[in-house]
Amino acid sequence: MNVVIIGASFAGIAAAIGIRQKYKEASVQLLDKQADIGFLPGGLNLWADGQVEQLQEARYITPGQLRQQGIDLCLAAEVTAVDTVLHYLKYEKEGTEFQIAFDKLVLATGSSQWSRQIPGSNSSKVLKYKFLEGSSHSLDVLADSQSVAVIGGGQIGGEAIDSLLKLKKDIHLFESMDYLLFKYFDQEMILPVQEDMKQAGVQFHFNETVEEIVEQEQLSIKTRKGNYQCDGAVFAMNVRPDLAYLDKRVERHMDGTILVDNYLQTSQKDVFAVGDCIQIRHSLDTESVYIPLVNNAVRTGLTVAENLIDPAVEFTGSLRTIGTKLGEYYIGSTGLTEAESLFYPEEVAAVHLTQKAALFSEEMISGKLIFEKSTKKLLGAQLVSKVDILEKINTLALSIQVGQTLVELYQKDYLFHPFFTNILDITNHLGVAGLWSEQHED
Repeated sequence: MNVVIIGASFAGIAAAIGIRQKYKEASVQLLDKQADIGFLPGGLNLWADGQVEQLQEARYITPGQLRQQGIDLCLAAEVTAVDTVLHYLKYEKEGTEFQIAFDKLVLATGSSQWSRQIPGSNSSKVLKYKFLEGSSHSLDVLADSQSVAVIGGGQIGGEAIDSLLKLKKDIHLFESMDYLLFKYFDQEMILPVQEDMKQAGVQFHFNETVEEIVEQEQLSIKTRKGNYQCDGAVFAMNVRPDLAYLDKRVERHMDGTILVDNYLQTSQKDVFAVGDCIQIRHSLDTESVYIPLVNNAVRTGLTVAENLIDPAVEFTGSLRTIGTKLGEYYIGSTGLTEAESLFYPEEVAAVHLTQKAALFSEEMISGKLIFEKSTKKLLGAQLVSKVDILEKINTLALSIQVGQTLVELYQKDYLFHPFFTNILDITNHLGVAGLWSEQHED
């Protein structure tokens, strides 16, 4: 069996490793248009934070490690055409066109950093962070930039602000919504982080949509409200896959993403799609949405290995779980926010509390839980603290994924130690507080 995977980012690499482990005799070929792979898209942030001395160190796997596993790599190879009926594809490498046949094809070409709706987003002064070559160029841009625009206030934008503050840059954040990380947090939860950034000098431009970026001596950032001058910019908005090479017989959604079933198979037999190429079913809903997160990419890549011959394992979907550190704050989110629960089919309730991180600590944890009012089923959770609470959001994500209720959450077993914990863990406390809030309401 000859398996070809187009795209060697997180999803493609996970698929290659999973397929190699499951099918020892298969030929596994991984193609990518980049000359190097394994670079972490957050490499610039790691460098700014001092976690790596050189950008080249910001990688999670090397080509050599993949080849050692028996995966055939073909890099600097751009796929130009795919025929899903005759089972072959064409690619160009060093000016020469090649053609290869496949028995199974996995589409994992990731997503583009640029927007077709915002002219100028591909300017040379807009920082490129997804690949090593672009990130290296961005270091030169940063060296010559004092004022930097961050376009998009999601996780990527928040982390970009954090890194730029460490580099002592003047920062303008442009976001079409009215607060930071609105997809993941309710406003009252993220406000302390936002206020800290404001105190550090970040100028927020909320409810402003960037319409054009014009490169002159400086970058001109144009919105309906004004025209702002900056030395450089970070484009941190949602992206879409670039699938110009793809066979038109492969069905797509209206947004251009590839349509797949629950087993990640496309409309064409023996052709699968994973990662940022596809929409993903929300774990709490039947609707599919575009959620380009690394954890989703890796899980889809591993799942496709289970379904290569026969549909065996459904992809469970995504709770959109994230965690990061912005300034002094660790923040984590999973599942529905209270703001978006307006669209949930059942009545929803929420509880918000603050408690000490540990019995004798002065640091606090702010936690919020969203749940179904009638069944007490967990739907979403958010945590914000100056102590590391990131693993706790994983616990809450698992609770939501397996369908736990408030009762099951507050009875969850937890460790107690007066040096390290409070009497009641924040996750348990949220469960019991949710029950009490409903009882008081009754």
